[in-house]
Amino acid sequence: MGKAEYKVEGGKLVKAQVTMDGDKIRKVKITGDFFLHPEEFLEELEETLVGSLLDETSLARLIKSVAERKNATLLGVSPEDFAKCVVMAGKSDG
Repeated sequence: MGKAEYKVEGGKLVKAQVTMDGDKIRKVKITGDFFLHPEEFLEELEETLVGSLLDETSLARLIKSVAERKNATLLGVSPEDFAKCVVMAGKSDG
């Protein structure tokens, strides 16, 4: 399982744990000191990322799409920040 921490400009921290299956995400867990509403959005997001390729641009688009569909509010973090941290963790997967 690869792990990464990404400090967002402005001070928020995003942490990701990612397990890869070849070039696709098998499991992902995202935590940090950011805020989002509704809280269950994060769990749905993690489930949505499973099976995705480890590509920062594609992941950012997918995260943004899910956030818009769920009418989620992200405070202190962006879809791009989540994507960057997930990719960093996926690339460090042992």
